[in-house]
Amino acid sequence: MKNIVFFILFISFTALGQIPTGYYNTANGLTGYSLKTELKNIITNGYNGQTYNDLITLYNTSDNDEYYDNGTQTNTILDMYSENPAGADPYNYVIGSSSNCGNYNSEADCYNREHVFPQGFFNQQEPMRSDAHHVIPSDGFVNGGRSNLPFGAVGSVQTTYMNGSKRGTSSTPGYSGQVFEPIDEFKGDIARMLLYFATRYEDNYNDNSWEDFNDANDPRDGSQNQWYEQWYVNLLLSWHAQDPVSQKEIDRNNDVYVHQNNRNPYIDNPQYVTMIWSGTGSTGNGTLFPTPSGMYVDTNSNTIVDAGDEIQYTYTVANIGSTTLYNLRATSPLGTFNPGNQVTSLAAGQTLNNPFGTFTYVL
Repeated sequence: MKNIVFFILFISFTALGQIPTGYYNTANGLTGYSLKTELKNIITNGYNGQTYNDLITLYNTSDNDEYYDNGTQTNTILDMYSENPAGADPYNYVIGSSSNCGNYNSEADCYNREHVFPQGFFNQQEPMRSDAHHVIPSDGFVNGGRSNLPFGAVGSVQTTYMNGSKRGTSSTPGYSGQVFEPIDEFKGDIARMLLYFATRYEDNYNDNSWEDFNDANDPRDGSQNQWYEQWYVNLLLSWHAQDPVSQKEIDRNNDVYVHQNNRNPYIDNPQYVTMIWSGTGSTGNGTLFPTPSGMYVDTNSNTIVDAGDEIQYTYTVANIGSTTLYNLRATSPLGTFNPGNQVTSLAAGQTLNNPFGTFTYVL
């Protein structure tokens, strides 16, 4: 029933900007970096870039806050760096006011345009600078604090902002520099924006008009395919898995499509993320260890063991390796899993109970 409700909501809220019929047809059957390149072609063809100033007008519809505070703040901007999903926001910016500006001294002074992939890395060139799929409204002071830092998990905190976003020394494996960490609610949003950028602009991987990718804060690896360094791919895959696509992202994707005539494929088809990048080494070398416990079921209640009776197993699955595993499935020629769902990710040391449902063996 939940899936049906989701479908109804999708139709009712996105009728004007929904996915065009056949939009992703040419990507069918592709995987890996071939899929990434075809998605780049799809989202580049017909792209109708708008101006940098047009973003402010777009935000009035694409980023209005109808998703939190019981939907009572539709006249305010949804800023992922100041939004508090669990309670009252520390401050708000009213749509249509003079809240947008370029000067600030502290949080809550004004909001501006945050490039999730920093614009300094591409020297503020178009069309990257005005591409709404990775340029979002954010508090100016927090935006300035993030600067051009990569995203990551913060270990030693230098600054904590009002909604819990923070900057400090990385605790993300593979990177020890300074990073910026948004709150959990928006980590998947950020990851999918960055993966969009790596796809839309994959041909610019070695553009000599961009800043040298060897900048300490630039997470690019200098390749057209993977595009990001391995630690960053691992992080983005993890955040993508931990924070699935939300209605907010779906609605924003549709609004941006109306604005500039292209889409973020990782919002429309989240499975594309692991279809492309899970073969890059990011799946790691973890080891699964199942522990089953069986229960006999006399299905015809005749008190004897005969054909048709069942053994129903409950079990735990533990990742006893050292890295996160992605896209886990379970199959068996001797029985069935019910409901048999996919596990998107399993962190090192994590244990799950019955992640694929009950396993049943029929005698």
